[in-house]
Amino acid sequence: MKDPFPIPPIEALSKAVQPWADRYNLPVLPLHVHEVLGAALFYTFIHLVVSPLVSNAFFPQYYPRARGKKANWDAHVVSLVQSTLINGLALWVMWADDERRQMDWQERVWAYDGASAFIQALAAGYFVWDLIVTLLYIDIFGMGLLAHAVSALAVYTFGFRPYLNYYSTVFILYELSTPFLNIHWFFDKLNMTGSRAQLYNGIALLFTFASCRLVWGSYQSWVVYKDMWQAVNNAPDAGYVSAALSLAANSTTTTVTTLADKINEFPMMFVREATPIPAWLAGVYVVSNLTLNALNWHWFVKMIAAVRKRFETPPVAKEEDGGAKTAIGPDGKPTAVVSGRDGKVAIKHRRQHSIEDVIPDSEELRDGTIQ
Repeated sequence: MKDPFPIPPIEALSKAVQPWADRYNLPVLPLHVHEVLGAALFYTFIHLVVSPLVSNAFFPQYYPRARGKKANWDAHVVSLVQSTLINGLALWVMWADDERRQMDWQERVWAYDGASAFIQALAAGYFVWDLIVTLLYIDIFGMGLLAHAVSALAVYTFGFRPYLNYYSTVFILYELSTPFLNIHWFFDKLNMTGSRAQLYNGIALLFTFASCRLVWGSYQSWVVYKDMWQAVNNAPDAGYVSAALSLAANSTTTTVTTLADKINEFPMMFVREATPIPAWLAGVYVVSNLTLNALNWHWFVKMIAAVRKRFETPPVAKEEDGGAKTAIGPDGKPTAVVSGRDGKVAIKHRRQHSIEDVIPDSEELRDGTIQ
């Protein structure tokens, strides 16, 4: 399927990035660099303009003014927009792309698909924005999120070799749970903790997280491992290689538009050598994928505990010396102080726990996965 983005590659921009693409063996990047930069600029616009305007208009009493809290709020807005947008586009591509559905294991590893590369470019653009924001607010987000942004951008960039281009839509569906995670975060900030709306959203969050990250993600990880194992131990068929070399030799123009048309006619165009994929390249993906899958199981357990905490029975008051009472929560720890020899009640609650207190902040989940 051709790239569905309505704006064609920009010749000047493609030529500017071509030396860098040649140096790092990313021949498909010039076809999609305008989408990468466009996505990065779009998310920057959401961060700097849309989020402050909308938040001040609808939630002026809640929108923070402090630098760190404001950056965190705006980042959650971007995450909500990005995850909703890319989920819808990825599902549409998987439904509409007939060529993608017909790919064999070799094409799933080495082939180029315009629609899948479009999803890849949007994800890469998001991580360009993520990396810049994390660097600008390194004192807020920390080195952990910086490492996450760098690694995610690097892995998504590998798709422009092209490599595992097919799986860009598969693993981006980890993001299906991210809108609910961000909504859950906003419920806490809007003083709706424990509300019926948060309960329903929490159920949706746990269901989508378990379905798309644990069930779907684990199964698709096994599938991609099998494809990579075959690609490490077997070279692509000689027919693919000879056809690609013949097409390159007969090329009379090097414009990005003509190149895009040729690739759509023959997705294996960039298979120029009958050699297996490097073991290090497969290793990067396997280690990254295993790490994230392990974190997903860990986060899921923490999320269940965090969601349950909002809907547990109220604390029971325990009378102490002097007539004061201390409310004891289900965990056995004091949550409020009730003073009342005179019958008056004054309650001072501890800070309520948020889901972000027990699992990594949603910035660490908003990418969905490292494919």
